[in-house]
Amino acid sequence: MSLNDPQWGKRGGGDGPPDLDEMWRSFNQKLNGLFGKRRGGGPGEGERPGFKQLGGGIGLLVLVALLVWLASGFYTVDQSQRGVVLTFGKFTEVTSAGLRWRLPYPVQSHELVDLTGVRTVEVGYRNNVKTKVLRESIMLTDDENIIDIQFAVQYILKDPTDYLLNNRRAEDSVLQAAETAVREIVGKSKMDFVLYEGREQIAIAAQKLMQEILDRYKTGILISKVTMQNAQPPEQVQAAFDDAVRAKQDLERQKNEGQAYYNDVVPKARGTAARLFAEADGYRQRVIADADGEAARFRQILVEYNKAPQVTRQRLYLETVQQVLASTSKVLIDTKAGGNLLYLPLDKIVQMSAAGTLPESSAATRPQATEPPLPPDAGARSRDALRGRDRAERP
Repeated sequence: MSLNDPQWGKRGGGDGPPDLDEMWRSFNQKLNGLFGKRRGGGPGEGERPGFKQLGGGIGLLVLVALLVWLASGFYTVDQSQRGVVLTFGKFTEVTSAGLRWRLPYPVQSHELVDLTGVRTVEVGYRNNVKTKVLRESIMLTDDENIIDIQFAVQYILKDPTDYLLNNRRAEDSVLQAAETAVREIVGKSKMDFVLYEGREQIAIAAQKLMQEILDRYKTGILISKVTMQNAQPPEQVQAAFDDAVRAKQDLERQKNEGQAYYNDVVPKARGTAARLFAEADGYRQRVIADADGEAARFRQILVEYNKAPQVTRQRLYLETVQQVLASTSKVLIDTKAGGNLLYLPLDKIVQMSAAGTLPESSAATRPQATEPPLPPDAGARSRDALRGRDRAERP
């Protein structure tokens, strides 16, 4: 059936382009005549289509059905997905992103697996921590205490082939592996560790153990995060447990107060002890240095004494008397000659020399002497006489 077929109508009978309406009506007549219907210029009413006409129509339908069947093998794989092609249910290949084609069903089929989507499994609760599933959340600790624990597991897919072919219900596999891992870890831990300081450690250990279990069964699942939602004792013993918690908090508070007092007192005591040790060491070094100096000085004096014993004794005597008189303000002198006791109020003399005149109160309190005090030159002569007698008496 071509455009050059003389059966196609010509517009006006001329050589111009064919009339599209006439062409469409002629095509419908031929198609109706093929199926035994009379319309327009087709076969007669009681005339049946020939074998050739019937075979051509069936071939056309088969060709159209074949094209549709082959076209059903096209499929599109998104960037975040992987396509798994199965031939009669057996794994054939994994396809990446893009427009792909496979043999149509039932020869081949495909499954699209999302590798980047994060899936979540809740253990011990559903949708809300208040909606508890006690069969999953009640666990026994190492010290034989019961706790109620809820946690969530997030996972992604790392192998689409293992995920499709080795799992019947992947979510149930993750749920059972998570419950098994957490029960094992909690069963080896103390109650206080699970409830307070050990939540992060338990989550990390549970994630590692879950991954080992899932890899052992080749599930193609990667655990990305384990989050501890809640951990508490059962509701039946919550009041008693709260009392125990408050007692423990009081104990910790008292420990902290004692530690604060310790941190305040002990450093001060250690500082005082260190200061006393330093002072004692300084005193020791000073005494040793003084003793060494005195010993060295004694040896030097001994050398001079051996050279001139009399002169050395006289010099030592004078130095000693000078040191004694320098530290006192009152001097009593026994002249031995006249039996009179001389009293020199040096402190009063110094005050009088500083003030210029002696106050009346000082004059009233002056001790009464049997004899008037000697003039300064007489006292000096008395001291010279005393020193001369001392020199004479010494060997």
